[in-house]
Amino acid sequence: MSTVKLGNPAVVGLAGFGLTTLLLQFHNLGLCGLGPVVSMGFVFGGLAQMIAGFLEQKTGNNFGFAAFTSYGAFWIGLGVIWILNNLGVYKSSGTDVGYFLVAWTLLTFIFWIASLFIHSAMAITFTTLLLGFILLDLAHFVSHDITPIAAYVLIVCALAAWYMMAGIIINGVAGKEILKVGKPWIKK
Repeated sequence: MSTVKLGNPAVVGLAGFGLTTLLLQFHNLGLCGLGPVVSMGFVFGGLAQMIAGFLEQKTGNNFGFAAFTSYGAFWIGLGVIWILNNLGVYKSSGTDVGYFLVAWTLLTFIFWIASLFIHSAMAITFTTLLLGFILLDLAHFVSHDITPIAAYVLIVCALAAWYMMAGIIINGVAGKEILKVGKPWIKK
C-alpha cells in the first residue's frame, strides 16, 4: 500500500470554476471585454476543470467527477459558441443561448440537490449557481435588465467556490480546520 499523499484535484477545479465565473460576471456588468473570459473559459474553466474532474474520478468522488467535467465542458461549449459567433460560422441567437442556459440550469438542479448532502459551503455555491442560472434564463427570455442581478449572484457563487478552494489549501497546510465548510443542509 502506497503512503504517497496526493493533491486534492478539487483545488484546481474550484479555482478554475471561480475565476471564469468571476470574469464572465465582470463582462456581464460591462467591466471587461469578452477576450479574457473566452481565454480563461477554454484554459482554466474548461481544460483545467475537466482534468480536475478526471482526477476526481480516480479518487472515487462521483460528485466532483461529474461536476468538474460537466462545468469544464460548459466553459468549452460556451467559448465555442462565442468563437463561432465571432467568426460568422454559426450565429447563435439570444434565444439559442437561452436554451443552452436552460439545459445547464436543469443539470445544475441535480447537482444542487446533491450539494445539500455535502456541506454548507458546497450548498451555498450550488444554491447561488442555480439561482444565477435561473436569472440568466430569465434575462434571455424576459428582460436583459435581469443580467446585472444574475451577475452579482454569480459573483457570490464564484467567491463561495474560492472559499472552498482556500479551505482545502489552507486547512491542508495548517493541518487543522481554519476555514470551516459547515455541516450538510440535509443529513444522510
